[in-house]
Parts: sequence; structure tokens; C-alpha cells
Amino acid sequence: MSTTAAPEAVKVPAEVEKSIVKFVAQHGGSGTAVLQYLGKQGVRITLVGADGILGDRVVADMATAKAVVERVEGLAETDEWSREIGSIVTPTAEHWDKMAGWVAHQTKFPKARNWKLFAGA
Repeated sequence: MSTTAAPEAVKVPAEVEKSIVKFVAQHGGSGTAVLQYLGKQGVRITLVGADGILGDRVVADMATAKAVVERVEGLAETDEWSREIGSIVTPTAEHWDKMAGWVAHQTKFPKARNWKLFAGA
């Protein structure tokens, strides 16, 4: 009798896999996945399509992230942002707006709460 247990199969969320397959298909048929550990929140899978467009999904853990990458045809994995990956990234205007959040389309901004500290500077 063996004391080592067989490794458990990792359950890949179907909606995550489906969205990544769709992303790869829409952006050149291949891409790179940069896996970034977020702590308790899980692992961010940042996608860079062959055309340089960015996308991302978050999964529960690194094992799930690696399983997703293995299951998607045309997707390569890396653990860091290399010069080659960074040089092909082409964020769209919509991506910049998404990163800016509520500030993206503002024309008026609230006065800083600490403005009195810097009034005389």
C-alpha cells in the first residue's frame, strides 16, 4: 500500500476557460499569459494577445491558473513581464478608461480634503 495520494485534478471554471479561448481567437490566435499572485484574492492571468491587446481574468490559485493555460490552445505561460512582452503590449483607449475607473470621463474634480495643509506652499 502506498502512502502517497494521487494528485487531485484541478477544476477549471468553465466561464474563465471559455472567455480566454474567445480572447485568444479574437486577438491573433495565440498569446501569452502572465501569472501574477495576488495574495488571498487569487492569481491574475494577464493575457497579451498576438496583436498586443491586453485582457485579464482572476482565478482562485496558481494551480488553477496553470491548468487554464494548459487547456487553452495557442496560449503560452510566463511568470514575469519580459522586455519582449512589454514591447508588444498595445492598450486600447477603452483599456485606459477601464484602468482610470470613475475618473476617466470627469471634467470636475472634488477639492482635495487636505488643501489647507498646502495652501501656503
